[in-house]
Amino acid sequence: MNIKVIKTEADYQQALNRFEVIFDAPIGTPESDEADVLGLIIDDYEKKHYPIESPDPIEAIKIRMEELQLKQIDLINEIGGKSRVSEVLNRKRKLTVEMIRKLTARLNLSPETLIRDYQLVR
Repeated sequence: MNIKVIKTEADYQQALNRFEVIFDAPIGTPESDEADVLGLIIDDYEKKHYPIESPDPIEAIKIRMEELQLKQIDLINEIGGKSRVSEVLNRKRKLTVEMIRKLTARLNLSPETLIRDYQLVR
């Protein structure tokens, strides 16, 4: 096992290539242990150099709707009438505190995700 800290893009590519080779190693083998450690090192490098922004509240709602196979009409109880749901999901109206409370329960999203600021479309 020859593991080192990833400091450069070349190190990162080398680590990815090695990880691909040993990814399916049988559990309990030295290669499996190496894959576990290498995965952690790669993950750390990616978090620092390729951060993924969390979605804004409207994107988070749309993603969860897709996961739960919901349509806009399914959120009428949480957001309001059919036109209100459309306005919110098309970024023409902001979420209210009451909407956030109801959506948090219905969609199992954290309030922190839904209270983030986002831009309206004019």
